[in-house]
Amino acid sequence: MKALVLAGGKGTRLRPLTHTSAKQLVPVANKPVLFYGLEALRDAGITSVGIIVGDTAAEVREAVGDGSQFGLEVTYIPQQAPLGLAHCVLIAREFLADEPFVMYLGDNFLVGGITALVDAFRQADHDAQILLTKVAEPQFYGVAELGPGGEIIGLAEKPEHPRSDLAIVGVYIFSPVIHEAVRRITPSARGELEITDAVTWLIDNGFRVHSHFVNGYWKDTGRLQDMLECNRIILEQIEPDIRGTVDGRSEITGRVVVEQGAVVENSVLRGPIVIGADSKIVSSFVGPFTSIGSSCVVEDAEIEYSIVLDSSSIRGVSRIGHSLIGRNVEVNRAEGMPNTHELMVGDHSKIQVRT
Repeated sequence: MKALVLAGGKGTRLRPLTHTSAKQLVPVANKPVLFYGLEALRDAGITSVGIIVGDTAAEVREAVGDGSQFGLEVTYIPQQAPLGLAHCVLIAREFLADEPFVMYLGDNFLVGGITALVDAFRQADHDAQILLTKVAEPQFYGVAELGPGGEIIGLAEKPEHPRSDLAIVGVYIFSPVIHEAVRRITPSARGELEITDAVTWLIDNGFRVHSHFVNGYWKDTGRLQDMLECNRIILEQIEPDIRGTVDGRSEITGRVVVEQGAVVENSVLRGPIVIGADSKIVSSFVGPFTSIGSSCVVEDAEIEYSIVLDSSSIRGVSRIGHSLIGRNVEVNRAEGMPNTHELMVGDHSKIQVRT
């Protein structure tokens, strides 16, 4: 069995961060979301992986390389424009050949991996397996409608008026018959070849499509609140590990990771949190569910329930919460009067100021 990992797309819901970075490489607990998926594929016994890449191809290639760091053999497949999930299958035909495969959306996060799902597919006689879970806002997802016997009777991609609350999780397993399906469908009103239309074609033509409910934790990390929630879930599972330097005036409570080269002085760290390599925390409070990337500085500041990417600094600010701060960002307290906020903010940003 092979795997097709989707790492293209624009990541519009995470702008402005994704103007300069691939959404699949935004870190959760200081590790890119994409890496969790690649590790799940490896753990399921899949080693041959094709990665669909778009405008951020260079960044994805640099991060993943040839896949050997994960125990994988990676082939990159360029997609000239984001023309739909089924289009990804279409352009990957040569790589996939006539083998069954897992299609894994690179910005999806599934706790517990996919080993059991892959094993079940190998032992069954299905042509496709889709994963479902209940969500509060189904209009943002592919949605499945089930009949009275639990059979799939309809699928729709991000419908304006969803007919159920069952979202399609971004992990699919297909037999080679899906290649015929993606050739038979036409672009949707969104101008894309929808994988939901291809699966509907399989159903309409008598092929065996099996649905499986995900009981564990799953998130599509396309929005800020989803990234922060995934960060929380992973941090809840970490074990304390102090490899950096913590002085005697600092207080550490709970599950805290301080990576090699990091320095903590006169600060309160309340876990679960991760402090990245070579970062410096001085006279500050870092609260629960926070990931600080590498080579960051937090000085005379307070932050909690947030993600801070590499090489950023926060000085003299309290309190920051529920935030995602990109790479090489400076957040500083302005001195003097008048007491004004001075901002340089990119397109599609969101700022909340409480006074």
